[in-house]
Amino acid sequence: MTAEADLKTHAELFDRMACSVGLDLEEEAVAGTLRFDEIAEAVLRCTRCGGVGACRKWLAEGQRPGADAPDFCRNRDLLGYLNESHA
Repeated sequence: MTAEADLKTHAELFDRMACSVGLDLEEEAVAGTLRFDEIAEAVLRCTRCGGVGACRKWLAEGQRPGADAPDFCRNRDLLGYLNESHA
């Protein structure tokens, strides 16, 4: 996989993970609760994860609004923080 394809894959996985726990990254960015550089860093964290298969499986199980991302997710803390900011 090329570096560009890898980034696109992980950008999609991060966006899907955010959606699965009830977050809209675009809305977070527009609202100012998530900066674009933070999104870029989150995608890079995702590229360093060895759990792509587990991630896809977890995502395939459906949405869990307000839930925590799985333990293996390198963006679990960020997604949890964003969800808590809406509580």
